[in-house]
Amino acid sequence: MSTELIQLREAQLCIDNGIAEFSHQKPSARNALSLELREDYAEMLDRVEADRSIRALILTGSGGSFCAGGDLKSLKARQTSQDPEDNSPDAMRRRLRKLHGWLQRLRDLELPVIAAVDGPAYGAGFALALTADFVLASSRATFCMSFAKVGLVPDSGVLATLPRVVGMAMAKELLFTARRVEVAEAKALGIVHAVHAPEALAEQARLFARRFHDAPREVLAFTKSLLNKSFETPYATLTELECQAQGVVSVTPYHLEAVRRFLAGEPSLLDWDRG
Repeated sequence: MSTELIQLREAQLCIDNGIAEFSHQKPSARNALSLELREDYAEMLDRVEADRSIRALILTGSGGSFCAGGDLKSLKARQTSQDPEDNSPDAMRRRLRKLHGWLQRLRDLELPVIAAVDGPAYGAGFALALTADFVLASSRATFCMSFAKVGLVPDSGVLATLPRVVGMAMAKELLFTARRVEVAEAKALGIVHAVHAPEALAEQARLFARRFHDAPREVLAFTKSLLNKSFETPYATLTELECQAQGVVSVTPYHLEAVRRFLAGEPSLLDWDRG
């Protein structure tokens, strides 16, 4: 086993035996998605994408908060700036395009991504949770699409991700009303995969992530990529992509070993029910 701990600007990246854990580390600001934290995400993705030994990624907060949303102080500074490179409509457009540069990479990361949400996940923080493949939450987690409260259009990809999880009608309700969603409702809506006690959440997220350690990396990568395209891709196109993906994975060492184990009556490398 090996452990690497990397301190970034407002986050911390720990890589331990194939599991990467990225933790927001500015609880005094409820881990708001500041410009510095955005840079941390981009740097983290560079490291995780380059390390083939990593088999899953956990996103988490600190100090009883996952992420309270965008950094309104930096937005205020933009508004009061005399520089049109900072205060113009185009400046906001460029700011969001830069965010989507790494947010799309996070959504498309060819690994299982688990968000461990303790406390509030509001606005862009809620959006971060929705980019994950699984959301594990503490019993005190809350969710809010808070954009309307500050007079902003929903951003950070939620216009795409939220209706795909909760359906269009519920997405409209959550975005129009900016109401708070308690964890029990979030689970009923399909946002949350499992609920744990606050003191157990971190370890439960690690246990969950470790169960992917012996999963077929290429299979999960293709499956995730195709599922992420499934709502906007025609059936014929998606099945053709499926055929191509199957052609690739059918000659991987993992598949060959899995067939050998099955025919020999040996246990599978991936047995989720066995735990």
